[in-house]
Amino acid sequence: MGDPTNPAPKATPSDWPVPPEGGWTADDLDRLPHLPPHTELIDASLVFAGPRTLFHTRAVDFFTCRLRSLAPGEFEVVREFTIDIDRQNRPEPDVVVVRADVVRDPEQTRLPAEAVVLAVEVVSEDSVSRDRETKPAKYARAKIPHHWRVENEQGRAAVHTFELEPTTGAYTSTGIVRERMKTDLPFPVDLDLTRIRVRRTDAQ
Repeated sequence: MGDPTNPAPKATPSDWPVPPEGGWTADDLDRLPHLPPHTELIDASLVFAGPRTLFHTRAVDFFTCRLRSLAPGEFEVVREFTIDIDRQNRPEPDVVVVRADVVRDPEQTRLPAEAVVLAVEVVSEDSVSRDRETKPAKYARAKIPHHWRVENEQGRAAVHTFELEPTTGAYTSTGIVRERMKTDLPFPVDLDLTRIRVRRTDAQ
């Protein structure tokens, strides 16, 4: 806890990064000092993440752990890591499954979108429209073949699954899954979604 007699100084407008003409670029995320964790670049604008909820944290932990345990050797599973879509877009999915050959440098700060086979987003209250609309459209444009959107339904997970339709270049819904998730895409998984429940809901 901070010292109430000596509060931390508040940021002033002069402390905020001023975008250059044309907006920020993907490379700027690595150069700008003092950016908050999980800063994304969407349409050349910096997007800052709000506080994580318990559901969000548990859902990201769950999918990261389970997908890592099930992924074949040619894939890597990475949590909360930015991907390069283009010069103006460097979003950070909550979990990605990516070709293992692009995970090679312990100092790398991003992954190429063309190597991603699955992007998972856990919807947050402060980013509902981005998680449901903006980011999926960009993932589809980057030709990421599979996308899962995880919604919080009163403390329980509902997973909306999407697959890229090659003829349209857009995602098509392949279902909504609750409690148990079985699929062969992008590789065989059998997930007990009830393990994501928060304790307060379990006790009700």
